[in-house]
Amino acid sequence: MSSFTLETLDAFLAARAQAAPDQSYTAQLVHKGQAYAAKKLGEEAVETVIAAVSEDRHALKNEAADLVYHLLVVLRIGGVSVQDVLAELERRTAQSGLAEKAARPKG
Repeated sequence: MSSFTLETLDAFLAARAQAAPDQSYTAQLVHKGQAYAAKKLGEEAVETVIAAVSEDRHALKNEAADLVYHLLVVLRIGGVSVQDVLAELERRTAQSGLAEKAARPKG
């Protein structure tokens, strides 16, 4: 099994975000801002759904990788760490998904 983790990817993105925008796609996304990066995330989400619906395993794997990458960039721009997200997921696993969803504020 690979030792590559979300934290590994996040550390890589942190370094790439500091590069000049003409040297790094990650830096370009960060430089263009949250709205642009979020739009790219949305595009990748749609492409991931299309791959899943078409039952194309290879495309699903590739699109999911693009989706995770863009999600981490959007989180980085928004000041939300991978650890913040993992902590929230851990908190949610303390109860069933249905109970957690029912307990969310309505609105």
